[in-house]
Formats: sequence, structure tokens, C-alpha cells
Amino acid sequence: MQDDEFSLFKDQMRGVKPIRHDRADTGKPKADKAKLQALRQAATVGNRTTTVDGLSDQFVIDVGPEDDLHWARDGVQESQMRKLKVGQIPFEGSLDLHGMTVEKARETLWAFLAEATRFEIRCVRVTHGKAVRLDGKRPMIKSHVNTWLRQHPQVLGFTSCQPRHGGAGAVYVMLKRTMLEGRDE
Repeated sequence: MQDDEFSLFKDQMRGVKPIRHDRADTGKPKADKAKLQALRQAATVGNRTTTVDGLSDQFVIDVGPEDDLHWARDGVQESQMRKLKVGQIPFEGSLDLHGMTVEKARETLWAFLAEATRFEIRCVRVTHGKAVRLDGKRPMIKSHVNTWLRQHPQVLGFTSCQPRHGGAGAVYVMLKRTMLEGRDE
């Protein structure tokens, strides 16, 4: 009976390779703090000039992690901005900029707003995060998004989201529409 069990075991183990080391895999290695600091420094240093997209970093408006953002272009009705603030204008697209460099966030935001405009989308959500930083500095992506949205020609206004949609870590953005044929507003 034991020979049958051994042959069954051997049969089941066919193709299994034995482990060649005696150390446990403890997950990914610890981050190299010096390398991480160098990457962070490289992300903050960049060209502070106007790029072809028209979004300037020359005068970035610094905002705090918990600051609510609110801005409207001249001529936008305050009632529309109130509706936007309480989430009564549903967003039809969403973009998450977490973990991106400032330059990558700029390119991604520009392309996202261009596509939303092309599809005649009225409202989108942009998640920039709060980036509560240990070094006490202001959140970079949030501050840049706050500045860029004010410069974008298709943006009518923006305001921080309701807590269920990201709170102070995201904004609802109201966009211009070019009025497709047959649509009247």
C-alpha cells in the first residue's frame, strides 16, 4: 500500500522544481532614501517657462492640502457655480493625477480637457490629491492644477468636490461647450 502512495506522490510532483535557496522572500526591498530624495528633487526642478499648451508655471498659486478651491471665469453665473459645488452638475469624465510629475500632470490634464471638449462634456472631475508633505511644503500638483485650470480657455470654473468624490483632493471642472447642431442652451 505504501508503494502506491509513493508512486501517487511522485506522479503528482512531476515537473515541480525544488527550491534552491533557504531564505524567505520578504517582499520588495526597502527604498533607497538617497535615490528617492534625488528623484523628488528632480521632479520639483524643471523649466519654469510657458509650454506650447499655453499653461504657465511662472506664477503658481500655492494652496494648502485642505484648502477648498473655487474659481469662476467672468460672466459665469453664481447659481451655476453653487450647483457645481454641491454636485448637482454630474461629471461625465474623471482624471486622476496622483503620482505624476508636474510635467506629466500638465500633459495629461491638457489632453484630458481637449478630449472632454471634443465630446462636448459639460463637467469633469480632476483628482489632484492633497499631498500632505512631511517637509511642510505645499502640495505641488494641487497648486499647479489650481493655476492651470484658470488659464485653460475651455474652463468656465471649478470648485472642490463633495467628500464622496474626493473633497479637497479633487475638483469639479465646468467646461465650455461649442453647441452641437440641434442643441440649444
